Amino acid sequence: MNHSQESEPLETESEDPATKTSNTEIAEVDFESEAAKLKDLALRARADLDNFRKRSLREKEDAIRYANNGLLEKLLPVLDNFELGLDAAKTAPDAASVLLGMSMVQKQLQEFIRSQGLEEVKTEGEIFDPKKHDAVAQEFSADIPEGQVIRQVRKGYNLKDRLIRASSVIVSKGPQK
Repeated sequence: MNHSQESEPLETESEDPATKTSNTEIAEVDFESEAAKLKDLALRARADLDNFRKRSLREKEDAIRYANNGLLEKLLPVLDNFELGLDAAKTAPDAASVLLGMSMVQKQLQEFIRSQGLEEVKTEGEIFDPKKHDAVAQEFSADIPEGQVIRQVRKGYNLKDRLIRASSVIVSKGPQK
């Protein structure tokens, strides 16, 4: 074999220098656009993580704030029945001592539910609001304007800023025509 005929590739500069420059520029442009996309993706991921943390914290605070919600909802019918018993005891002739004891228990129950953040929904004289009132009937009234609550049938309650039971009310139809 002859040394002069070795199969070494011959280097030729057939490439145009202008083409080399434009290829380099294209590579730089691709790199910059890819870097911008990755930066945008990283910023979005960071924002998503921040939103997740805030939402988790808010949900945790709500869970703590409304932890007794179920218990208090189950206590409300007991409270209703207790108040009915108390009203009945007020009309009984020989129930003075029972009435005194029941009144003391009622006071303790009311203090307990207030300490838990439970508040009665105002109804008497209010304009009917379907967000906090449940209309069970309508009556004509010469004294109370149409759409206003005449009386409450069952108390409604808010737990802090959340309605847990709407008030059952009777709403005025206005004067009979």
